[in-house]
Amino acid sequence: MRKKARETNGQSVVMRLRQAGLRPTRQRNELADLLFRDGNRHLTAETLHAEAVNRGIRVSLATVYNTLHQFTHAGLLRQVMVDATRSYFDTNTVEHHHYYYEDDGMLADIPGTDIDVGNVPDAPEGTKVSRVDVVVRLKRS
Repeated sequence: MRKKARETNGQSVVMRLRQAGLRPTRQRNELADLLFRDGNRHLTAETLHAEAVNRGIRVSLATVYNTLHQFTHAGLLRQVMVDATRSYFDTNTVEHHHYYYEDDGMLADIPGTDIDVGNVPDAPEGTKVSRVDVVVRLKRS
């Protein structure tokens, strides 16, 4: 008897991957289930890898990185770079910005209407602006 594919937001993980143009392999299915089961969230590759290991999913950190980048390229995730050594993957793909809590490494959404980004320069010829990311860095006082 086949196990029913887990649903996330009313859509099965398998269907979500297929609609994004990705083949639903076992590891992609398992990682997508972890990523999308609890609504929008921000996580690093290391965090997702630890969650997978804790659930008994056999997957290497390199595979987690590759999968996160494939999901990002397919439009299922957004990558948010907070500095040269750390990036997060965001399951919320609509335009919005972020607070980054430097003291504990936490990333949180800023509602899309709370920041007005103006005076974005024209893109050089042959290019276009794909998005503007604002990361507001916070320290506890």
